[in-house]
Amino acid sequence: MNMQAPNATAPAGVQPPPPPRTMADVGLTPVMMRDVLLKTMFRMNVDMVSDLARICCLPVPIMQELVDLARSQRLVEATGTLHATSGNEMGYQLTDAGKARALDALAQSEYFGPMPIPLDMFREQVKRQSIRDIRLTRQQLVGSMGHLILPDSLLDHLGPAVTSGRSILMYGPPGNGKSSISNGIRDAMGDRIYVPRAIEYSGQIITVYDPIVHSKAEAAVDDPNSLRRTSNRFDNRYVLCERPTVITGGELSLDMLDLAYNPVARTYQASLQLKATGGIFIIDDLGRQQEPPQAIVNRWIVPLEMGYDILALQSGEKFVVPFDTLVIFSTNFHPNEIFDGAALRRIFFKIKIDGPNQEMFLKIFAMVAKKKKMPLNEAALIHLLKVKYPTIQNNFANYQPTFLIDQMISICEFEGIPYQMTPDLIDRAWANMFVMEEKIAR
Repeated sequence: MNMQAPNATAPAGVQPPPPPRTMADVGLTPVMMRDVLLKTMFRMNVDMVSDLARICCLPVPIMQELVDLARSQRLVEATGTLHATSGNEMGYQLTDAGKARALDALAQSEYFGPMPIPLDMFREQVKRQSIRDIRLTRQQLVGSMGHLILPDSLLDHLGPAVTSGRSILMYGPPGNGKSSISNGIRDAMGDRIYVPRAIEYSGQIITVYDPIVHSKAEAAVDDPNSLRRTSNRFDNRYVLCERPTVITGGELSLDMLDLAYNPVARTYQASLQLKATGGIFIIDDLGRQQEPPQAIVNRWIVPLEMGYDILALQSGEKFVVPFDTLVIFSTNFHPNEIFDGAALRRIFFKIKIDGPNQEMFLKIFAMVAKKKKMPLNEAALIHLLKVKYPTIQNNFANYQPTFLIDQMISICEFEGIPYQMTPDLIDRAWANMFVMEEKIAR
């Protein structure tokens, strides 16, 4: 476990987890807290209470009480050395008995550092910051998707779906912005929540905070001249983060939705949906996974309907965790091809994302061309619309303007000519957008 930087200040709107004032407020047994302390001292060679408090994410008075408990059991002793650079703070070290106990505890679990949050306390915090309490306006959605040209009717469907905090299925032809819309929904959230570094259930520790998934809010620095300090405004066993977004695609397998046990460290890592608590879980390209789509949705039936998930320990013991996540399924298949009626009933909103009409396509084309500094040419556009698109039954897609313009830019750069748009360049770009049907001799 690494040392953690101080947390940021609390955001408006989300009720923060209150900081513990006593050892009892921490919610863990004294034995577990003591063992985490001993393992931290053993692994990190830390000898001052203030450093231990920072690493274990507890207030200094509670950490001092914990050190005193270990001293009373002859597991820790004062070194008799005052650290002049730390306000003459007393140093502590493990006794031989303390080292032996630390090794015994490490044999059971290698976890050390931040004290975990009991599962029951985590449940309470999930309620305080539920994604179902978010109320997005049309302006917020438009603001987060301003780079997309979308019909108003689509926002009419998206708005209520997102505000409900229920599951969403977006389907339609590929290349029309389903992934971009999912990301826009994430960006529209805009607020922050508290993510536990680790949670505890039945003596087992499950790490939750993941820097790859969770975007930590900028840390606040206390003004030394200020009478008010921010460091004790909430429980520092949590990390203040943007609402998390977990995005998976064709690599998703069902075992990713279970706890991951590390047999060496003898600890658990939270499942993907547990890491997404309070945020968004996007399953992109549904139907491209090794698991059939029906099996994937079946795994979500209880969470989607009941608001909780059931996980299992290595021992087989099952337990309930909160499920407070906006699940977005995105697929290029028609829902009736990959789901039965029962599965479709459990997905609350079904939204079709169609390709643009010709007018919207031209708007997108002009916007992309302007952004990429590609001058528009009327003859080239007429050639594109009158000659090329009829060959594919005028099936416009949102990805096509970017693809075609990038192709023309690459050709111009290779030929050493200024960016330009001509019928000939349109033909050369078009040839790379589709693969001609033909048999390859082998």
